[in-house]
Amino acid sequence: MRARRGQAMVLSALSFLILALMVTLSFNLSHALRQKMSLQQHSDALAYSMAVLEARALNYYAVGNRAIAGSYVAMNSIHAYVAAASVTGEMMRAARNNFFQIAALEVIRCMCYTCIEHCVHAAEAVQIASEFSQEGDDYDQKVRGMETNFVNAMKGLDLMVDNLHIAQRSVHDNTLKSVKDGRSNGLEQLTEYNAPGATFLAQQVGGMNANEFNCAVDGMDCQGSVASTSPETRARVMTEVANASRSGWPATRETGGIPSIQIPAYLHSDFMDKFEDIPDEGNYQVMRHVGTAKTVQDHGEVNGGGQQGGNSGLVVAASEEGMIFHKWKHGIGMSPYKAEVWSDEGNGGHEPSGAHSGQHPFEGVNAKALTACSQSGNCFMKFRANPSATRDWGQPRVYSYVTKQFRGGDPKKTPWELNSSASLEFQHGAQGSGRLTLSADEGVGLSKALVYYHRFGDNGWREPPNLFGPYWRAKLHPFRDGDEAGRVLEAAGNQDAADMARVPGVSL
Repeated sequence: MRARRGQAMVLSALSFLILALMVTLSFNLSHALRQKMSLQQHSDALAYSMAVLEARALNYYAVGNRAIAGSYVAMNSIHAYVAAASVTGEMMRAARNNFFQIAALEVIRCMCYTCIEHCVHAAEAVQIASEFSQEGDDYDQKVRGMETNFVNAMKGLDLMVDNLHIAQRSVHDNTLKSVKDGRSNGLEQLTEYNAPGATFLAQQVGGMNANEFNCAVDGMDCQGSVASTSPETRARVMTEVANASRSGWPATRETGGIPSIQIPAYLHSDFMDKFEDIPDEGNYQVMRHVGTAKTVQDHGEVNGGGQQGGNSGLVVAASEEGMIFHKWKHGIGMSPYKAEVWSDEGNGGHEPSGAHSGQHPFEGVNAKALTACSQSGNCFMKFRANPSATRDWGQPRVYSYVTKQFRGGDPKKTPWELNSSASLEFQHGAQGSGRLTLSADEGVGLSKALVYYHRFGDNGWREPPNLFGPYWRAKLHPFRDGDEAGRVLEAAGNQDAADMARVPGVSL
């Protein structure tokens, strides 16, 4: 009978070996889980941070677009002021014409032998007309003194629009660089702080981010979304916003009262008194005095509706017009007056010409394609809406894909890995050999964020995304489905994970 002494020692040694392997596996598992959690948190932080950069950029575009629209409003306002100033000479000449009419009536009345007083009145009326004519020339001279300031103001506002867009493009280019490489503008500090040793954003995934961000701006090169609209279509958007943003006076200069009898109260009382003081008797009435200024397709459309179709904003124009009535002695006279000022690519124009002497060019709203609008062209950033819910209505998505080597490879620093390969090999006679890997080799972090538009207030969701309201925000967002995650993984070169992500029922 064979001796049984020593069997307990063999069993104990095997038990200790199994226990040691279990302890080693638990150390490796906890280390891998900790590394994986850190890597995923880093991936989330990276995706969210890039989304925040995009949200800030879109908000900057919105504020810039408001400033650009404000520049056009200012152009309308200074045209309105110049038109109101220019009409003074025309009103004096209208009064002159009235007294020429009165003089003609008095001449007719003085045809009889006993009607000599009418001849005197006719001569007096001609003299009064001459005085009104001289006053008109004097006011034209005063308006000409404003010409240099007007031209400089137009050039300055036009330059400001270009500079605002240059700043928008600079922000866009810097943001593109950040979401493309995942480390510019301070993003590399996330890796140093959250996951030292992790890779930076995968290049192809960064390309997806750049495309998503470009797709949010109408006119930028973009793949997979709706096509860009024409520069004229984009110009109509800014033109309508600028015209709708005008204050009351430049938009409609009416002072109330009886619709056909309106006194332009914004004209100085000393000026209005001249219509009574020069004749020294009689009375007068300003009738149907109106004015407006807006950005239009042609200066002749300045009095048209505010939302005219096809208005791409080629001209900034203002008009001031009305009619003046005089009753003096035995006669009456009534004459119209009108002043127009406009700026366009042909250096603008003005009526009456005697009140102006300079040129005031305006290149138009959004005069160039966005990609060619680097230094001039009065361009702006417009949101590219997408009607598809699967594209999140055109709101940009941001992806992050990073990896990190979990295995230390140095038993002195990570003794639970046992050796540099972190594996054990077993030989068991005829049953062959086996290999046990104790530590994970590499980990992956995959994340998605969404840049979305939400105006403050209870009904904020009702306002569609746009680049005139600075209400863009960022949030981490789940993948819509496995196919979306698979596309990101494929772009990162991880085909096995992409295939697994597309398997129905697999949790992402």
